[in-house]
Order: sequence, then structure tokens, then C-alpha cells
Amino acid sequence: MANPRPTVPALDAILGQRFDVLDDGFVRAVDYMGSDDAIVQAARVSYGAGTKKVSEDRTLIRYLLRHRHTTPFEMCELKLHVRVPMDTWRQWIRHRTANVNEYSTRYSVAIDAASRTAPHAWRLQDAGNRQGSEGSLDAVAGAALSARESAFLEEARAVYQERLDAGVAREQARKDLPLSTYTEAYWKIDLHNLLHFLALRADAHAQEEIRAYAATIGEKIVSAWVPHTWEAFADYRVGGLTLTRLEAAIAGHLTRGDESAARAVAEEAGWLRQARSGGLRRSRERSEAVEKLGELGHRVRWLEERS
Repeated sequence: MANPRPTVPALDAILGQRFDVLDDGFVRAVDYMGSDDAIVQAARVSYGAGTKKVSEDRTLIRYLLRHRHTTPFEMCELKLHVRVPMDTWRQWIRHRTANVNEYSTRYSVAIDAASRTAPHAWRLQDAGNRQGSEGSLDAVAGAALSARESAFLEEARAVYQERLDAGVAREQARKDLPLSTYTEAYWKIDLHNLLHFLALRADAHAQEEIRAYAATIGEKIVSAWVPHTWEAFADYRVGGLTLTRLEAAIAGHLTRGDESAARAVAEEAGWLRQARSGGLRRSRERSEAVEKLGELGHRVRWLEERS
């Protein structure tokens, strides 16, 4: 079978190109294997030559992604060179399905750059989500924090450099560097697991910094590499809506105008008992149901959180 690589000139044109992220980070594609063609090629092994037109290739890719037939997407791989703050990298590296080689501060001097926060960019803690943020600190207070941050980063770097100048081993001199210090890595991953990474890290609930990297990877690189797959991913994973059994039942009853049946399902789930006890804010499942039903055009006041 023919090598599908020549059919993706859009990615060839941007190999090695740096796409800036945050204040001093970047992402660039350095190599790849496979394309949309490789996905349909692998899928068709099961039943012979099958369809061959471009339009039919697109249809097949959409079917595979829609029905979660993931193996054909594992035929494609992408290698990235990334520069990312260490605190963001901690979230990134939790995706253990990639091959990674990171810049070593035991072997080399740490990168002389750290992520800095603009006065307007200090986010407030989300009262209902311990690992999220909501809203922003006012710019005056933010300016004071940014000034303190700048002084702290400069002092931390000076202390690090002082240790190196005194002959302290790099592996020990680095121990007080802040998590905002940039690191670099080569990161190679197959397309199936890359799409999973993007689905989680580009989600509105993910941390803002890693969302910026996910958006850049998806919109600048993956879209050029596998356009049919990216289109299907945007339709089914990014722009799609998945309903649980309870959510689907409530939505169905509301669509038919049977509110009493919808309330019965909510009662089964325990959501109405939470309403009566004032425990709505503790039910993330119920909150997600309200949000999804709203997207479907159903305003369910008897499930909404109290103010």
C-alpha cells in the first residue's frame, strides 16, 4: 500500500515552526507518522479495499470516531517540542500514554525564564470547585501581586546562580527554583491518545494555562495534520453533548411536556431531596445535568442551585 505521508502538505509546511504560548512558551511539530489516509487504510484491513473516494474517507473517519473505534487512530503519531512552565507540565505529564524526553536540570543549567502573571490575570478560587478558578482579582491588587512576583522570581534566579557560581552541583542548586520556571521536552504520542489529551485539557474546566497549549496543538497542528479527524473530533467530542441515563430520561420527558415524569426521574436520582435539604451545591452530578439540559433548551428551575 502507498505511503500516505505525501497527502498532508499542510503539516509539512509548518514542521519546525514555533507557535508561541503564554509569555515565553511554545509548541512546534518536529515529526509525524501517518495521516487521515493511514486511519482509513488501517480500518479497511478488516473488510478489504472498501470505499476509496475522499468523501467516503471522511465518512469512514467520522463513523470510527463517533462509535469509538480507536485502534485505527493509533496508526498515526506526532512528535512535538514544547516549552512549558513546570506547574503546567505537572498536569501534562500525567498523560502517561506518550513517550517523553525532558530537559534535564541535573545535566544543564535551568532555563532562564519563568511564567509571569499580568496584573489583570490573577484568578480567584472557585468557591464550588477546589481545583478550579472563577473570576479575577481587581487590577490594583493584581498589580501589587505581579510586582511581588517579579521580585521573587529575580531573587530565586539570583540564589540559583549564586549556588552555581559557588560550585554547588546543578542537581542540588535547582531545588528552590519556582514552579513557574520553564522546562522543555520532546513529546511523542499516537493520535488516539492525543485526542484524549486535547478533550481533557482544552475543556472549559481545565486550567487556563494548559488550555492555551491544548488549543494551540489542536488548532494549529492537528487540524493541519489530520483535517478530517479534527473536523470529526470538533463535532463529536468538543461540540458534542453526552447524556447519562438520567439526563436523557429527564430531557425526553421535558421534550414531551411531561414534567411530572421528569421530576420522578430527578427524585430517583436523589436530586429533589438535595433541593429540600439545601444540599444542591454539593451535587456536582446534578449541576452538570442542569447545565446539559440548559444546552438542550430546557430551563429546569426546580433543579437549579439556590442563590
